[in-house]
Amino acid sequence: MKRRMINSLLGVVLVVVVVFCVPLALVEKRTIVNSAQDRTDAAAVRVLALVENRLANQEPVNGRSFDNQVTEGSYVEVQIPGQAVVSAGVRPAGDHLLKAVEQGNNGETVTVEQSREDVDHDVANMLLLLGVVALLAVQAAVALAVWQAKRLARPLTELAETAERLGSGDPRPRDRRYGVPELDRVAEVLDVSAERIARMLSAERRLAADASHQLRTPLTALSMRLEEITALAEEPETVKEEATIALQQVERLTDVVQRLLTTQRDPRSPTAVAFDLDEVIKQQVEEWGPSLRETGRVLSLEGLHGVIAVGTPGTVAQVLATLIENSLMHGAGTITLRVRPSGTSVVVEVQDQGAGVPPELGNRVFERAVSGRNSTGIGLAVARDLAEADGGRLELLSLRPPVFALFLGRSHGDD
Repeated sequence: MKRRMINSLLGVVLVVVVVFCVPLALVEKRTIVNSAQDRTDAAAVRVLALVENRLANQEPVNGRSFDNQVTEGSYVEVQIPGQAVVSAGVRPAGDHLLKAVEQGNNGETVTVEQSREDVDHDVANMLLLLGVVALLAVQAAVALAVWQAKRLARPLTELAETAERLGSGDPRPRDRRYGVPELDRVAEVLDVSAERIARMLSAERRLAADASHQLRTPLTALSMRLEEITALAEEPETVKEEATIALQQVERLTDVVQRLLTTQRDPRSPTAVAFDLDEVIKQQVEEWGPSLRETGRVLSLEGLHGVIAVGTPGTVAQVLATLIENSLMHGAGTITLRVRPSGTSVVVEVQDQGAGVPPELGNRVFERAVSGRNSTGIGLAVARDLAEADGGRLELLSLRPPVFALFLGRSHGDD
């Protein structure tokens, strides 16, 4: 590319130099020749005036009469009727001469011949000067072409490197501009693409982390449920009941995955409906029963019953599961799940008897990668995102004892 740009600019300059210098050389040459011819004509006129003046004063006309009009390389000849030819200077040799002839009123003729040596010398100097100027112009053009080629090639090289980095999985934008609108536009598009790819990669990693975290607990609960089914193989009715619960858990797992994908693609597209909050709480009691029995913990229910809330049952179940798991992992004692009204909303509180949330954390427990117990720090962040995407909100009402509250809309038909 550099070579093409240099050759192109050099070709343009050469054409301009030829188009400009050739006519200029012709014009200057004609000017020099015409100027020399004008000087020769002027010399002939002056000699004729001297001759006529001497004839009018009846003075003799000889070479000394106009010696002062003869310059180096010139020759003057005066022809007067009835007199011998009078001349001065040395007649130049050759055919290429400058010649001027003037005739007076009494028939006298003055001829001035001038050598072209000075004229040719002036023409040669003029051509040499034009050649030097043309050479300097070409050199300047080459230097400019090399500079311009480097100036344009370097951004293209950097843009190619940026595109290669994007292809290799490094989506960091470079934020470089080059002062060339077209190249700046390409750089801007690449930077925007880099930011978009970075967001997509971040979203994919976030989805993978959220999915693995959110599916871990339901899968553990399902595994424990299946173990209970295996242990109760001799009791068909109990096995059937446990299998039904296990199938419900699988359905909720499917709903969790679907909700995570929906939230990831468009967090502002809630699918809220009116649902029986007691059913969701009952599901959580059944799902967490094995884990609670295994750890010797108790889940206590308090507050309102028969509440019709507004939201997505799967999402509400997932948020409550996260809060119960958080109490199991980091809390102690009885876990209390309390339902109470709050204006036009209904609040589901989850409380335990543990040490609570450290004061230095506070509401930062909802931030990703923030945890006071060496956990992943993802669960509460995902739970808050799910709650907000569903039209509700998740808050920490108390540090000690720890009280997490899920605010949901309440159906107007609920008494």
